[in-house]
Amino acid sequence: MWFWFGLAALLLVLGLLVHVFKLYFLISGYNTMPKAKREKVDVRKVARLIGLWSYANAAVFTVVGILLALDVPVPIAVPLVFFGVSMLYLLVRAQKYDGNLFDEHGKLRPGAGKQLVAVGAILGAIVIAVAVFLFYLSRPTEIIATDDGLEISGMYGSTLGWDTITEAELLEELPTIEMRTNGSAVGPHLRGHFRTTEYGQVRLFVNADVTPFILVESNGEIVIVNLATSAETKDLFRQIEDAVAERDRASSARARTQQNFHDLGRIERTVPSGGSPLVKDAKLHERIHQRPSPTV
Repeated sequence: MWFWFGLAALLLVLGLLVHVFKLYFLISGYNTMPKAKREKVDVRKVARLIGLWSYANAAVFTVVGILLALDVPVPIAVPLVFFGVSMLYLLVRAQKYDGNLFDEHGKLRPGAGKQLVAVGAILGAIVIAVAVFLFYLSRPTEIIATDDGLEISGMYGSTLGWDTITEAELLEELPTIEMRTNGSAVGPHLRGHFRTTEYGQVRLFVNADVTPFILVESNGEIVIVNLATSAETKDLFRQIEDAVAERDRASSARARTQQNFHDLGRIERTVPSGGSPLVKDAKLHERIHQRPSPTV
């Protein structure tokens, strides 16, 4: 929510500085032109175009922030697509006001085609970057069980160490999502920080259309994940259960070994010089004789 409000404020300030306060040096490309070329640019119309672009995007981002504050889910693709399309329009339209490219009749000047090719390359790069970003957000998050813990790759990911996990359970449905606080929602793919009715703040790495889901609590944080298929999710849950169980067994074994050494230390402290052990604690005496010798 605050991310979108911040972007809106930034764009609004940019539009005002260029359009209203006429700080034309902020216009990329124009500020580095030789004076002779700057005189051929209708900078007032360019500034007005930049201002309108900034105001429109600021308005869209403000609406997105308000909807999120009202717990209305908004696909992240909507503002991103609007931003990308409007940016393309801005770059194309701005060329019309460059007298170095077009004459007074709107015809392309000789040699200006190379500059338009550069602009086209920039536009193509923007389109490809937006498409790749949206494709990345729509892909399942890579989640694997390693020797160290549950490793969640990519944006918002981390490794949940086995020694930090206090709970793991399989859910047949997602908790009720109240709002996205810092994350992405491209179709059914939810990734990042969300607020839920049942658990409060959680991190989600799920495809909401594929059940079940794995809830893991680590260091007091709830993380909910799943994989591309139901079978893969259930197999990952079994791996988590096995790893946690192995951790608990190892912890119990260490505790028993420490207790054995503690008991042996108590015996040694009761042995008089040149004499036999004086075990005054009957229960300790019984435990020592019934327990096998510790293996080191």
